[in-house]
Amino acid sequence: MSASSTAVVSSRASVIVAMPAQGVGSDAATTGDLVAVLRDVSMLTRPRIAVMVLATVITAMWLTAGGSLDVVHLVWLLIGTMLVVASSSIANQVVERDTDKLMPRTAHRPIASGRMAVGTASGLAAFLLVAGVGLMTIASGWPAAAAALATWLLYVVVYTPMKKISPLNTAVGAVAGALPVAIGWLAADGPGRLAGGDATGALSAAALATVLYLWQFPHFMAIAWIYRSQYGLAGLRMLTVDDPSGLRAAGQALAAALAMVPVSLVLAVPSGSIRLFLTAAIAAIVYCCATIRFALRRDDTSARGLLLTSLGVLLALLTASVVCGAPRSHQVSRATVFAQATAAHSTDLPRMQRIQKNHD
Repeated sequence: MSASSTAVVSSRASVIVAMPAQGVGSDAATTGDLVAVLRDVSMLTRPRIAVMVLATVITAMWLTAGGSLDVVHLVWLLIGTMLVVASSSIANQVVERDTDKLMPRTAHRPIASGRMAVGTASGLAAFLLVAGVGLMTIASGWPAAAAALATWLLYVVVYTPMKKISPLNTAVGAVAGALPVAIGWLAADGPGRLAGGDATGALSAAALATVLYLWQFPHFMAIAWIYRSQYGLAGLRMLTVDDPSGLRAAGQALAAALAMVPVSLVLAVPSGSIRLFLTAAIAAIVYCCATIRFALRRDDTSARGLLLTSLGVLLALLTASVVCGAPRSHQVSRATVFAQATAAHSTDLPRMQRIQKNHD
């Protein structure tokens, strides 16, 4: 083979080798762009908050309906709720874009960093809100959709601006955090059940909403302590900023944690479940212990411990409520079924026995 032929072959080989390498680089760039987009979507919509809201709605519906849910209805309701939650997260970041720029923990968010235009984000938030409320109206009726809209307004229009005005913002934000219980209760026709004489679902929902309201004080006071310096730089009126000693924040957190103990036990009243009673009692006591530790020490370690404990306590309460908390009035006992069969067929013993056997 001549030198020129060798050069041609060598040149072609270089091209062949270079082409796949170029493709790999392009694919890597595309993958990197996709990851960046997904990361931005996650920061915009904050899926962890959405999961907590959806879990609350499911639990409230389950308790109200006595453990009997229409899966199709539930799925459409959750999709609508998820859209509203995503909209509220985006709208919150639109309102707080200037504040977010001042805090290291939020400066990298898409709107604050300038990766997404304010107009684009506002349009997306509006679209998701309309779509979510509309879907919820179709799936569950206007009361549940109205509760979702009220939650959005309270969170975006009242709570978010209030963070610059008063330390009472936590109390207002806690109401928004508890309102998803109302969404689930209304979606499961809680008012209709209450009007029909069944108050167990309403009692369960009220107890759950109160627990969630109180639960948020230790949870958010821990966050406010950990990021107190950043909140101060951004001009946000958190209690840990107004009172750097942390005494007031610790006092509010401890008062709420102690109040949670008896309210958590009320969760078990409609079902009469000993397992739910014990789970609620243990979870509330553990929460109190973590809050007391934070109140005494008031340092980052105890605050992070309280924050992690708060998430575990919430998970335990919601899970136990679903597994053990269906109201007793909705649970048809074997004795009730047999008594009904006896009244209807008092002269037909074999048929009564068949009914009892089928129910078993």
